[in-house]
Amino acid sequence: MKTIFQNNRPFFIFLATFFVTYGILFGVYQMYLGQFDIDKFETDRFTISVSNQTSQIIKWFGYESRVEPHQSQPCYKLFVNEKYMVRVVEGCNAASLMVLFVAFILAFKGSWKRTLGYMIFGLIAIHILNVFRIAFITIGLYHYPHLQHILHDILFPLIIYGTIFLLWVGWVTKWSNYAKK
Repeated sequence: MKTIFQNNRPFFIFLATFFVTYGILFGVYQMYLGQFDIDKFETDRFTISVSNQTSQIIKWFGYESRVEPHQSQPCYKLFVNEKYMVRVVEGCNAASLMVLFVAFILAFKGSWKRTLGYMIFGLIAIHILNVFRIAFITIGLYHYPHLQHILHDILFPLIIYGTIFLLWVGWVTKWSNYAKK
């Protein structure tokens, strides 16, 4: 058993770093969410911010858009041309994906300066992509409501998860300590 650990030490260090980092960040995020009373339909501030930013993006594309708190759920309702289109729930804000992204980057760390810079770049890229993702899903549903399953469950998850995967691959192959020089 000791030989297995010694022969695969980098792999076990990666796993330990990933799971410890993920556990800590997940715990911090859950503590943040715990500040909001879902029984009173309180929505966390990050989800509210994502909702408002999405509405602004939709306006940039020439539609009327607004958001308002849902009366019976902890989320925000997003309207396009006064038509209620989607709920923006906590799961839509991409925070969980950001936690996963950061845990992976730290597990494959590079120099601290490079690691921090790439994490900031990646988090901003994920956030911007996510806001546009919600805007495009909403506009798509406005015009093609029958494509809800394809837009929400297949196409846009593929885009955001694919982008995060490509960010990871770029990090590991170009900038981490494991990149071939």
